[in-house]
Amino acid sequence: MRPHHGQTVDVESLDDFTARVAAGTRSMYGWHLQSLDLTGQTAAIRSLDVAGALFLGCTLNRPDEESVRERGALVFPQVPGSPVDSYRPGLYTARELYDGIADGYETTPDARAYAWSRQPRSRELTLAQALHDHAVDDALAATLTGRQVVGIMGGHSLTRGSAAYADAASLAYELTRAELTVATGGGPGAMEAANLGAFLAPHAPADLDKALAMLAQAPSFTPSVQRWATAALDVIDTWPGGADSIGIPTWHYGHEPPNPFATRIAKYFSNAIREAVLLECANRGIVFLPGAAGTVQEVFQDACENYYADASSVAPMVLVGKDFWTRELPAWDLLSALAADRDMSAHLHLVDTITEVVPLLAE
Repeated sequence: MRPHHGQTVDVESLDDFTARVAAGTRSMYGWHLQSLDLTGQTAAIRSLDVAGALFLGCTLNRPDEESVRERGALVFPQVPGSPVDSYRPGLYTARELYDGIADGYETTPDARAYAWSRQPRSRELTLAQALHDHAVDDALAATLTGRQVVGIMGGHSLTRGSAAYADAASLAYELTRAELTVATGGGPGAMEAANLGAFLAPHAPADLDKALAMLAQAPSFTPSVQRWATAALDVIDTWPGGADSIGIPTWHYGHEPPNPFATRIAKYFSNAIREAVLLECANRGIVFLPGAAGTVQEVFQDACENYYADASSVAPMVLVGKDFWTRELPAWDLLSALAADRDMSAHLHLVDTITEVVPLLAE
């Protein structure tokens, strides 16, 4: 049972509900109950004062539902036709999103949610997605409490088996061993490499090398997401007990499947919310690996946050690849000019190798 202060009490498991009832509570005022099966709790529900309670996506016997409505509770049912739980109490796992992958990716909850999201807009669709993203946002906030988070951004097209993919994995491996939590956009490429490195941090460096070799047999999610995801799940089965890391993908880019190495996956329908959350959660800074338009967008979105932040809230920005950021996509000069005479200038770093990154962020 969670300790709490104030009037709002989040009740997100049946054990929590029964513990509170057993503790002698008489009123459910301010309770927010999410996605609970309460069909076996008739006696408790009828004995409590439910005025001011909020039932979000809970399963109730019809007489109990009518009773709590009549006695002053608000009941929000699941949105009909939605393949996702709009009131889910926690983040996703890879096993949940890829359930049924052996029968083909198109059968998985992840693929079905994407297909559903591509339907013509309707009030029901918009409502279900908004409620879902709010629930995920809430669960992510609870997950991040007390963590020192480093974001790693980079291109989605980076393939398994490449030197750059191995570098991104090694970077996250070292950051996680320095007791930082890695967060990525949760997709393939550099994002997957980072979540992989974080996951294998409790294991020997040689194990990371072996995992990289295993994954190289399925270098990209095209042409087969099934083969790509299965290779990752095989690595997870080979080295269980990996370290925590965060993935924050979006069904907006549903053609890019979520990578399975993030142990906690906050998948949103809204990409705008996802981008903002991804940058805001990285309280120990962000590493920007070479990427394309999406990575450049994230560089300057983060720069905007730092530009207006007070001195105590500026987070480091580390761009990896001097030639890339000064010649191929010359964002560094503009970024440096923007930071001149601002508090953020002392927190900007341009480096050439990943070995230079960890000392900047692990201090």
